[in-house]
Amino acid sequence: MKIERQKNLCYAARETLETKIKLWLIGDGKGDLTGTSRIGFLDHMLKTFCGFSTLSLNVQQFEADFEVDMHHAVEDLALVLGTAFRELLDYSRTKRFGHAIVPMDEALTMCSVDLSGRGFLNFQVSFETQSIGDFPVELIEEFFRTFSSSARITLHIVKLFGRNSHHIAESIFKAFAIAVRNAIERVESVQSTKGVID
Repeated sequence: MKIERQKNLCYAARETLETKIKLWLIGDGKGDLTGTSRIGFLDHMLKTFCGFSTLSLNVQQFEADFEVDMHHAVEDLALVLGTAFRELLDYSRTKRFGHAIVPMDEALTMCSVDLSGRGFLNFQVSFETQSIGDFPVELIEEFFRTFSSSARITLHIVKLFGRNSHHIAESIFKAFAIAVRNAIERVESVQSTKGVID
């Protein structure tokens, strides 16, 4: 993977036989999404994440083996995005912890994040359908599992209530984004009794 970091932005690019992804993650406080993953529902969730986290994402190039399915596309985007997230942010100068409980109509989701330098996901979510439109709901967990691993963050996502799969997914991404926005707030001292976050 190719990584280029500047003051307030990170470029990440990865090319395999399955996907070709180039993106910029920008800590500008604007929360804009430009470009496309070519997956309508995923773009909707990415726009939600950007808007509520205040991080901007520019998907410069996105190619994938869609003739197979969406799995490689979603997983590899999460890998590249998570790596850019880790490279953009100095975890040792962040508030580190963030959490949110967010409703979307009848759906209610809790998300807690720790910019710990250790990748872990606890995903306690059930969906009422197998897909949202043509998007398999199982890929939502895969997205967060890959993101948390590549970003090296600890992430807990728990559905408290919900029946409509679209509402559940949207409450997940909103809760995640708000938790991230809280966690990346800048502080002067390292938020660890060890004195370091690797």
